[in-house]
Amino acid sequence: MHKIPSRIIDFHVHLFPDKMSDAIWDFFAREYRLDILYKFYWRARGVVTIVYSNYAHRQGVAEGLNDWNLQILEENPGLYCFGAYHPDDPNALAYADKLLNHPRVLGIKLHHHVQRFHPHDRRLFPLYELICTRKKRLLLHAGSGPLGNEFVGFDHFKKLLAVFPDLPANIAHMGQFEYQEFMHLLDDHPALYLDTAFSFFKEQQNKGGYSLGSGPLEQYKDRILYGSDFPNLILPRDSELETLSACSLSDDFYRKVFYENAAKLLGLDPEA
Repeated sequence: MHKIPSRIIDFHVHLFPDKMSDAIWDFFAREYRLDILYKFYWRARGVVTIVYSNYAHRQGVAEGLNDWNLQILEENPGLYCFGAYHPDDPNALAYADKLLNHPRVLGIKLHHHVQRFHPHDRRLFPLYELICTRKKRLLLHAGSGPLGNEFVGFDHFKKLLAVFPDLPANIAHMGQFEYQEFMHLLDDHPALYLDTAFSFFKEQQNKGGYSLGSGPLEQYKDRILYGSDFPNLILPRDSELETLSACSLSDDFYRKVFYENAAKLLGLDPEA
């Protein structure tokens, strides 16, 4: 993995309270017959810079999750967070507005597949307006993979962009399985980024992994962020790093995707 830089900012990590992590891992095993390899709880030592997220799988849990987020952000200065939100919570918008005051809360995570509402659901429009006004970001699981249903997919996301063309959002998993469609959005929507989570496992290259070749990766290297999806992985984390290294892309690609693009979004000096 000689191409992978020594400095990495991971922009797609999942952290939850312990009992919620247990419930998520049990759900994967029960519903999808998928066993999570890294059943590690949130406590991390020696962390340099990690961007994590969590999401409210149902009404009534977002505020508790975000109170927990604020606590662990204070305990770990190298962590940054996309917080939880559910549009059916009575005080959802007011709480989100307060949450965004924290300098290391980057914005809000919406997992449309799990939360079961469309990206263009009008209940979310006040949140999108708030995010834009506060100059924060969204992390959206909006593509049709790795797991999908009727609430995700490129066509749904296009409906959202028709209303909010300047939406500042990171698209998880590079929009899997619709890589080409989501990458083409980067031409006309400068506030969009893609993250690499679960897109480059060598074991998945013939099963929906990224397969467009090196050209688009080089073309959009300023708008791609490395993400591991850790710890909710069913395949070894090193597999993706080995695949990316084997692509033999430019040094500029690896430097930007693994560190500099993330540092820019976090307001850090990429040269520091």
